[in-house]
Amino acid sequence: MTDRDREPGADPVQVQMRGTVLTVRRVDAYHAMTVVAPGIAARFRAGQFVGVAVGGPDTSMLLRRAFSIHDVRPDHGGTVEFVFAAVGPGTRWLAERRTRDVLDLAGPLGRPFPIPRDPVSCLLVGGGYGSAPLFPLADRLRSRGCQVDFLLGAASADRVFGAQTARRTARSAVVTTEDGSMGIRGLITDRLTQVIHEARTDVIYSCGPMGMLRQVTTLASRYDIPVLTLVEESMACGIGVCMTCVLPVVGEDGVTRMVRSCVDGPVFHGDLVRWDDIGTIPFDALGAPGWKPRRQQQAASSGPDDGAAAARPAGAATGPRAEEQGHGG
Repeated sequence: MTDRDREPGADPVQVQMRGTVLTVRRVDAYHAMTVVAPGIAARFRAGQFVGVAVGGPDTSMLLRRAFSIHDVRPDHGGTVEFVFAAVGPGTRWLAERRTRDVLDLAGPLGRPFPIPRDPVSCLLVGGGYGSAPLFPLADRLRSRGCQVDFLLGAASADRVFGAQTARRTARSAVVTTEDGSMGIRGLITDRLTQVIHEARTDVIYSCGPMGMLRQVTTLASRYDIPVLTLVEESMACGIGVCMTCVLPVVGEDGVTRMVRSCVDGPVFHGDLVRWDDIGTIPFDALGAPGWKPRRQQQAASSGPDDGAAAARPAGAATGPRAEEQGHGG
């Protein structure tokens, strides 16, 4: 993402505050928590997340948990809702909270989704509760006159989030489950090509497991369709200090850098993320052992009569950029 992606009013401004729990409800395999946090609700843009302290004042769990924001109501007390799965001690502690409990929150964090300047056909692809941040995005896209289609999927029906809302609000909504318990049996990527053709998709927004994001990006590249991915990378501090959530992303200059998904993302152009190298530091990433500036690489690889430029780094962009779509949300 670059500053060219951002429209006026989208500069990140975060607050830390204590918020009162309004509701905690079970949504199939997940939990949805609504907290009164007017300072966060007023600043939120679709795609941003909130960091929540867990365990109480005497806990040994020092790190906040990061959750994509699913819904905000600035005009109704300033509430913020996020969705999570209770899979570890921190999220299990959250699931046990009750109305009027108080939480320590920081947000909104991260960079929001880019928003098209002109009305276009947008396909929103969500895996599991990764679909949660796509619903405020859908509202924002519709306010710009865009057509919105959904493609949602999960392993089973209880892990598909937001299917009814998608069917009620979008132009079309396709649901897949691996076990066939809801919608079409199979994977999201099994239906992606068909949906792209039927919806005449211009741009794809996607959030879910890394493997799904990689496949969505690969399939969309066959049609030169830009993909904006919200990555689900493990985070610790959420503010760019600890470097836990880094991943290799190719810059506009063709150089791979290890960027922080919490502050440089969590939204990235899918074709700039080096999906196969996530979890590693590629040898040609800026600052990696033995790394040399491109001009030195060219000099080393070129013969006396060879003035050809060095090859473009893996993962570099070749298709249309989402900068063409603008940024906001």
